[in-house]
Amino acid sequence: MEFIDRILTCADCGGEFIFTAGEQLFFFDKQFKNDPKRCKPCKSKRSGAALKTGTGPAAAGLSRTETRTECSACGIETTVPFKPTQGRPVLCRQCFQSKRAPTTGALVTAAATAEMVAGVGPEHTAVSAELLTTAHATQA
Repeated sequence: MEFIDRILTCADCGGEFIFTAGEQLFFFDKQFKNDPKRCKPCKSKRSGAALKTGTGPAAAGLSRTETRTECSACGIETTVPFKPTQGRPVLCRQCFQSKRAPTTGALVTAAATAEMVAGVGPEHTAVSAELLTTAHATQA
């Protein structure tokens, strides 16, 4: 199907605007039945897009859920951006970040565990045990 630019009249301001061949192809692909009734400035005024420059829930007029609760790890009162689920721990920002950040000791422990699981020879077992001891000492 061949599309050519057409001139339409805006239902709000009465001005003429161009309904381009590309826009017509888009409307055809989306199976829209009707041509646009408004020019772009009138459409944006009508939808209120001119007032909302951002994106996301805050821009749509929705507020973010903030819940005051107690941190499961350290016990301080904190605010979290979700509604806590019963039975699941809730952490303050500092505890969450400390649990989330991998430490070098954890990496050494993981490497040592992988060696033991892989069944490395007895000469490496002593080294693995030493690595585990060193890792635990650095974490404490």
